[in-house]
Amino acid sequence: MEKLKRLLTQTVISAFKDAFGADITAGQLTFNETPKNFTGDLTLVVFPLLKYTKLNPEASADTIGRYLKEHSEIVEDYNVVKGFLNIIVSDHFWINFFTDAFQDPAYGRPEVKPEKVLIEYSSPNTNKPLHLGHVRNNVLGYALSGVLKAAGYDVSTCNLVNDRGIHICKSMLAWQLSGKNDTPESTGMKGDKLVGHYYVEFEKLLQEETKPLMEAALRKDWTAFSNTNTQPITAAVERYEQAADEDKKKELLDAVKTLVRNATPVMQDARTMLQQWEAGDEAVVTLWKKMNGWVYDGFAVTYKALGVSFDKTYYESNTYLLGKDIVQDGLDRGILFRKEDGSVWIDLTEDGLDQKLLLRSDGTSVYITQDLGTADLRYDDFKMDRAIYVVGNEQEYHFKVLQLILQKLGRPYAQGLYHFSYGMVDLPGGKMKSREGTVVDADDLIADMIATAKENTEALGKTEDFTADEAQNLYKILGLGALKFYLLRVDPRKRILFNPEESIDLHGYTGPFVQYAYARIQSILRRYAAEGKTLSTPEITHLDTVEKELIMKLAAYESVIELAAAEMNPAKLVDYIYELAKLYNRFYAELSIFNDGEVSTQKRVALSAMTGKVIADGFSIVGIKVPDRM
Repeated sequence: MEKLKRLLTQTVISAFKDAFGADITAGQLTFNETPKNFTGDLTLVVFPLLKYTKLNPEASADTIGRYLKEHSEIVEDYNVVKGFLNIIVSDHFWINFFTDAFQDPAYGRPEVKPEKVLIEYSSPNTNKPLHLGHVRNNVLGYALSGVLKAAGYDVSTCNLVNDRGIHICKSMLAWQLSGKNDTPESTGMKGDKLVGHYYVEFEKLLQEETKPLMEAALRKDWTAFSNTNTQPITAAVERYEQAADEDKKKELLDAVKTLVRNATPVMQDARTMLQQWEAGDEAVVTLWKKMNGWVYDGFAVTYKALGVSFDKTYYESNTYLLGKDIVQDGLDRGILFRKEDGSVWIDLTEDGLDQKLLLRSDGTSVYITQDLGTADLRYDDFKMDRAIYVVGNEQEYHFKVLQLILQKLGRPYAQGLYHFSYGMVDLPGGKMKSREGTVVDADDLIADMIATAKENTEALGKTEDFTADEAQNLYKILGLGALKFYLLRVDPRKRILFNPEESIDLHGYTGPFVQYAYARIQSILRRYAAEGKTLSTPEITHLDTVEKELIMKLAAYESVIELAAAEMNPAKLVDYIYELAKLYNRFYAELSIFNDGEVSTQKRVALSAMTGKVIADGFSIVGIKVPDRM
């Protein structure tokens, strides 16, 4: 399609020179696919060009159309609808295009681009196993990196593991208090799930301690708060009591509860543990290494099942100190400031934001401190032109602040930072909450998708001649394909409701629908080979309507990859592959592959093979496999 647009662009530019005496550039021309309810292959939008033609829209389009028909061998005819010139391209052009594409092993790949891109995705916390939200992150991150690689960019990927902080201390403390020396081996639990179990246990302990303290706070009985500065809680309770609006009272009551939670002994012990870890306390560090080791082993199993990997993995435990050095540098240069309590901040009010904490009064880091250190380290390692963070949209403010700080600090890579903000995944029962244990575990989800694929496939009786290993491999391909396709098929910026049953329907807008079309193509190719015939470039003299439509759809492949990369939206490619499979099914239904003579058979088998190649390649880009048989 890009070649066609280039050829037409050159002729349209000549038309303006010869017919209107005007010089225009390629950038002024807009070609779109002709809508289905009109006759044509490409449509030139004439309205923006009327200042050069000095004619009304219809006359301008007709003049350009006549010129194209007379001077371009690829334009067979045209028609005009108001200011739109619908161009009908000759079959000869499409036949030549298909012949060239069929012989091109690298078909669909745009030119290499001189830009290095680093994509950070996954970024789990070591206090819990991966869940459905992480699955969307990983699937999107892998697909985005695949799309940008396919578009010609030099792409690297990394994972930043949040392996330190108050969250892991909560799991560690709960394990100490009630763990009874549990290990993955003694419990039979996957390591990340065991640690996640104790994160939930900590929340239970916290709630037990919060309830009586909350009741005491609302009675203004401060005797229950030992070793705690109750002044902030007192002030919060008074604001709550004075509020008249019910919504405001609820908001202020939540604020009181947050302060009370932080004042509980178990939360104070967790904060003490964090300080001990940062001070290098041997016992705390030893426990931290042991429990994180369990988690890393668990993550590795899930990543392998999802089919994702990273060029480099960073650990925040190795970078947070670098962030502290950057904070000190910002203080020395007067970019940051220190408050009376010793905490360090940056003032972003002139940038339309607010003041942002970078270092607590006790000297411990906050998340953005770690991100500063990691940003420097990644640039030293990769020297990227663009750094893309695949992180949920609830962190949009965080990344605005991060980029602003790095810009003010004069970092050369700051302008190239981009937050790939995606919507959350909801379930029919509502939002997931890790600390309450109400999440869809990634391992369980994958297993359930594979089991559903098995149940549906066996119900259709399509695996009776498969070996046990072949059948299990098919179920994995279908289950994971359904899961990934469902998570990728919508614009990543949108929030989605995940429906496992809908995702695996063979007849819907699903991965298995596309995979079935691919398997059908492979069956055709096997039959062709079984008849002693070799797949080769066909001699084509005529195209049926649906054959031409199929070639036109194949011709759009490179443009779709470019568009998906430019918009950083893998859904563009996923939707294209679905539409291609749907069109192929129509081609298969309307035309006989093997019963219209050898010439037609050779052509249609070649068209089938090319379609299968693009489906497999497009799905491979976003991390979805295709089965040879179904």
